[in-house]
Amino acid sequence: MLAMDQGVVEEWLSEFKTLPDSAVSTYAASLKDKGALVPALYKVIRENYSDLLEPVCHQLFEFYRSGEPQLQRFTLQFLPELLWSLLSVSAARDPHTSGCIEALLLGIYNLEIVDKDGQSRVLSFTVPSLSKPSVYHEPSAIGSMALTEGALANHGLSRVVYSGPHLQRETFTAQNRFEVLTFLLLCYNAALSYMTSTSLQSLCQLSSRVCICGYPRQQMRRYKGISTRLTVTSEFLVQLITGIHYALCNGEVELGSKALDDVLYRAQLELFPEALLVGNAIKSSMHSAALKSNNKEGARSIQVEITPTSSRISRNAVTSLSIRGHRWKRHESQEVSVDSEAALGGVAIPEISVTGVSGERMPNGDSLRPRLDGRTQADGDMLGTTSEVSLDPRGYDSGTRGQEVRRQKSVRRMVENEGSGSASTGRSQY
Repeated sequence: MLAMDQGVVEEWLSEFKTLPDSAVSTYAASLKDKGALVPALYKVIRENYSDLLEPVCHQLFEFYRSGEPQLQRFTLQFLPELLWSLLSVSAARDPHTSGCIEALLLGIYNLEIVDKDGQSRVLSFTVPSLSKPSVYHEPSAIGSMALTEGALANHGLSRVVYSGPHLQRETFTAQNRFEVLTFLLLCYNAALSYMTSTSLQSLCQLSSRVCICGYPRQQMRRYKGISTRLTVTSEFLVQLITGIHYALCNGEVELGSKALDDVLYRAQLELFPEALLVGNAIKSSMHSAALKSNNKEGARSIQVEITPTSSRISRNAVTSLSIRGHRWKRHESQEVSVDSEAALGGVAIPEISVTGVSGERMPNGDSLRPRLDGRTQADGDMLGTTSEVSLDPRGYDSGTRGQEVRRQKSVRRMVENEGSGSASTGRSQY
């Protein structure tokens, strides 16, 4: 470690100790302006025998315990490198050099599993339903889903998965090591949008090293570190894949692709179905989406492909607006028919079209055609009776003729009531 880097770290260690509580927020905001500090801290963490490792771990824990979000995120950005230091030392069976790192990781874990009142925290996660659109999928892109009884019963129901309560840990053992590390990765993934490019690169390197050490792929990757196989769990790999997915979409295409391939390689060897499912799903989505390799300084995001949503209301749907529009059209057609009747000298009695006879379609669905049937409208008005219906030459019986006449009377009354203004004007002209 260079003397200049050592001086930067020592200055950082001393200034926080003398900082008053009122200036913590201002100090946290100024950390991002110290460009030489983060690389120097990475060098300290990678050197397991550095004299500055213990005070640095203690300072990072004080940052996290302060409760200031910016200071907590500053500590979390070193989490992948801390995890690799712990796992590599554990594989080398030299636990004495990782005591301060273990204490830091256990301290963060014990702080995260409880709330502000010291009660055990239970985390809840809502599993999205495939029948409803989300940021990851559109139901229309999946295809038609069978409307079975079980599907209808579960429609609209959201499934909630709970994590916790978690037990406090005082030391790492072979049984609880990956339980603690998986939870820490969960906390890290919750703050992915705040992580720097250096932290994302460290996460990808951690994923590749953990998955290939001790396997033939280590020779292909030309990694000359430890050659001992590291035990992993499916849940741990799933959390790694979550972070890799974010790194792939935010500038780390090369490292992210290698890390994803290495995690899938290890998941195939271990036969982990959860890791295979999530990893292959992300890999398939990456083939169809163009990854932007120059998005390191842009807005943090996850790239997904969303199909355009279709119109929610059909054009033929019956709504209040369509009903009003239908009434307006009916009124306009009735006014036009009344004007034409006035031009003939009176209110013409429409004739119902029977079999084989064509006529105009009225708004109520009956086919009508006006005829005079050998008599003038004036004669009909003088007699005070309605004109006879002009029947098809094939003829109808008297009962059918009476029904048609009654229907014509009702149609005429409706026309006279709704178009009385226009009808009166036509009669005066006549």
